[in-house]
Amino acid sequence: MNMAANNAQQSPLQQLLQQQRQAYQSMPAPSYQSRVDKLNKLKAGLLSYSEQFVSALATDYGHRSANDTMISDIMPCVNNINYSLKHLKSWMKPNKRHAGLLLSPSSVTVHYQPLGVVGIIVPWNFPVMLAVGPLITAIAAGNRAMLKMSEFTPATNQVLIRLLAEIFSQDEVAVVEGEADVAAQFSALPFDHLLFTGSTTVGRHVMRSAADNLTPVTLELGGKSPVIVAPDIDIDTAVERLIYGKCLNAGQICVAPDYILCPEDKIDALISAYKTRFNNMYPDFASNEDYGNVINQRQYSRLLAVLDDAKQKGATIHPATEFSIDSEIRKLPTQLVTNVSADMAIMQQEIFGPLLPIIGYKDLDEAIEYINNNERPLALYIMSFDSQTQQHIIQQTHSGGVCINETIFHVAADDAPFGGIGPSGMGHYHGKEGFLTFSHGKTVLKSGKFNSGLLVHPPYGTKIQALLMKFFLR
Repeated sequence: MNMAANNAQQSPLQQLLQQQRQAYQSMPAPSYQSRVDKLNKLKAGLLSYSEQFVSALATDYGHRSANDTMISDIMPCVNNINYSLKHLKSWMKPNKRHAGLLLSPSSVTVHYQPLGVVGIIVPWNFPVMLAVGPLITAIAAGNRAMLKMSEFTPATNQVLIRLLAEIFSQDEVAVVEGEADVAAQFSALPFDHLLFTGSTTVGRHVMRSAADNLTPVTLELGGKSPVIVAPDIDIDTAVERLIYGKCLNAGQICVAPDYILCPEDKIDALISAYKTRFNNMYPDFASNEDYGNVINQRQYSRLLAVLDDAKQKGATIHPATEFSIDSEIRKLPTQLVTNVSADMAIMQQEIFGPLLPIIGYKDLDEAIEYINNNERPLALYIMSFDSQTQQHIIQQTHSGGVCINETIFHVAADDAPFGGIGPSGMGHYHGKEGFLTFSHGKTVLKSGKFNSGLLVHPPYGTKIQALLMKFFLR
């Protein structure tokens, strides 16, 4: 069958991947300067399109704070580019390794080579940051990329498509839209690497599809990220440190605090402190522009159903502010929830919204045991100024990342990896670890004119071989 006939049988997604792969093969090692130029153009584009992104996200959400978009979508990407530009030359440099006495006088180096074409599946909660962030790293590593955007952010998608089209050709960076059927086709493509950000449930399907092609995956999932309020910390301080992570984007964040473990005798004080600070942050809540909407009716109805399930099973609901729930605008203040039990949906699934269960504990080890009896979370938040308490929790628990006396901001650390563990994900990106994720570390052993390998060639049993065996097998 000729090439034209073969291409005719391919789907549009397969054809797009083929175009990018052919383009990569024609230039498999983009220069340092070409990568720098692309990153600088991407940075300039983000800055020039920032107001359009603010407007588009407000359209997609019904309302979203302009500051939320700038702080959580645009700023992290700009910082990421600046950091990558500063370190890219050292990341690309072949890394010298020790050959060891056995291989002397040969040298060993590791060369970091682009993988080829990277697939990036983007969720709806931070569609700019979670599209452009991985793209920055993929470009820095010398790859081409295809992005599958969420069908729930159509206005934002169009802005991103215009921005990227000004900088890249389709065989460099391409954006794909579509619903679940397109996402399924996308995840089944034989990419050289696939990065997915989303729910654990969908992540399992993505990994299953990728396995058919032996495509390596990075899964950025979620789960139930706990906050431990330790006995030593002042409650007002603990609330001050945790509340922003729950209110940003109305809690629609994979690393948002999902539930709080609090000393039993301090729960009432925590609820009171949360209400006070919430109303200080968002006065006149009904008309406040700084608090965003739940993105769509589907997610809003899901959250209300989870809340109703908890109430029907005996939970007590404490709204952070007096506000009549209005399904027309999908604006929902934090709903603090006490008297929760394991059979409630609110304790069985990632909340991904402004619901916040509070669980009392008698001693700290009881709180640690609770965390360890459940699936490993993407983030763990420790509210304590006692160093022994901090170290005890860190050593006794597993999580993708940890913040001490803060929430969510560890994601913004450019010089550190970000990723989950177990059901909260696998693999890392951000910073140097992201560059390594999207690169192949190719070991190169180099020998000169002296052929030391002859010492171990047959015929076996020479005196030199006997000495070598005796020296190295000890």
